[in-house]
Amino acid sequence: MKPRQFIAIAVSGLLIGAGVGAGLKYLDRVNEKEIASKLPAPKRELSHLPAFNYIDTTGEIRHSTEWTDNIIVLNFWATWCPPCRKEMPLFVELQEKYEKENVKFVGIAIDEEEAVKQFGETYGLNYPSLVGDITATTLSLDLGNRYQALPFTVIAEPDGKIVLRHMGEITREQLEPKIKAAIENNRRTLDMPKRI
Repeated sequence: MKPRQFIAIAVSGLLIGAGVGAGLKYLDRVNEKEIASKLPAPKRELSHLPAFNYIDTTGEIRHSTEWTDNIIVLNFWATWCPPCRKEMPLFVELQEKYEKENVKFVGIAIDEEEAVKQFGETYGLNYPSLVGDITATTLSLDLGNRYQALPFTVIAEPDGKIVLRHMGEITREQLEPKIKAAIENNRRTLDMPKRI
């Protein structure tokens, strides 16, 4: 990514993040569906997680096909984003807690590779953190992130169906029940007899 592109993304992200942060506090007092209906609609909002690939902090290209059998918790974030950093301990904890239940957290950082690598080492990230470029912001928009704000979290079941989209910092109370529901739904799907 060129330095100018990175600076433009970083400045836009900070401005948008500040506005979204203030707006999310307001959402606690107002009907969320009413507010959402007033937001500009994305050009298209995907119902299933598309294929994607980005490099990880070792420079290796990682493909979403690695996790097609998993419930994916996909988080768009950046090292310079305070609410993103605040979420990380919860993600690390839940990745460890639900790893045996077929859950895989995957981060896509809109950031510089070295900053993401240092952050991961310092905070002990136990899940892949990919380094996104400008196409990652497009992916985020296509997944429903109308303002391309950070953080933005999506949960997709193994068939790719998106069961959660959350703009802004996510709490345990918002995230963990959705993970549990996806686990239970996945169990039921696996237990169902195959049609002949």
